[in-house]
Parts: sequence; structure tokens; C-alpha cells
Amino acid sequence: MQQTTLITMTPEAVRRLKQFMDEQGMPEAYLRVFVAPGGCSGLQYGMALEESAEEDDFTFEIDGVRVIVDPFSATYLEGAEIDYVNSLMGGGFTVHNPNAVATCACGHSFDAGGNAGTAQGCGCGGW
Repeated sequence: MQQTTLITMTPEAVRRLKQFMDEQGMPEAYLRVFVAPGGCSGLQYGMALEESAEEDDFTFEIDGVRVIVDPFSATYLEGAEIDYVNSLMGGGFTVHNPNAVATCACGHSFDAGGNAGTAQGCGCGGW
């Protein structure tokens, strides 16, 4: 495991995430933040709760939330910020990513340049 803070989280995102983790009965879990091929812009963000980190993961803590990022995703996520946004369509987590050259309207997928081959139709939905 590598100790490097790659991303940040707004106070509202931290609060909502801790609340969600408590509701799931997993207050000590890690938040895995990752990037995978897909989405309408070529790459999409993902988040999941996990009990442990993998050996090659980057691990760090943000205001009591333990975060893990795999090496592939770290390339695309360094410097990104996770926020929680309320809107007329409901609330959800979103990623503000300085590495994205284009994003989907809902903010759940992005293009870091050269990802057009993996782009799919827009199926925007909340996390």
C-alpha cells in the first residue's frame, strides 16, 4: 500500500459518505474510488465500500474516511475533488476532475483525451 493523498472531498461529501457508511453498517470500511472504461465520455467514475485494500493500492484518509485508489485510476484521479450536490433531480456524489478534457452532462463520465473509442450512449444516473 502506498500512502499518498490523490483526491480531496468537500465537507458535505465527507458528511454524506459517513452517514451512508453508518447506514450500511460499515463505518470502518474503505471508500474505493475508481475509473473504468465506459460512460458517454469514454471513462466513468465509480465508488464502492470495501473491507480492505489491495497491496498496490494508494491509501489515505480524509477527515476520518479511509480512501483507496488503484494505480490505474490514480493516473486519472490525481487532483480530483469529490463533492455531494443536491439538485432538483435528487442528490448525489460528483467528481470535479482537473484531468478531464470533456465531461458528461451529469458529471459521472469523462474523457481524459483519447478515450472516444470507449464512449457509450448517455445513461446518466446518480450514485
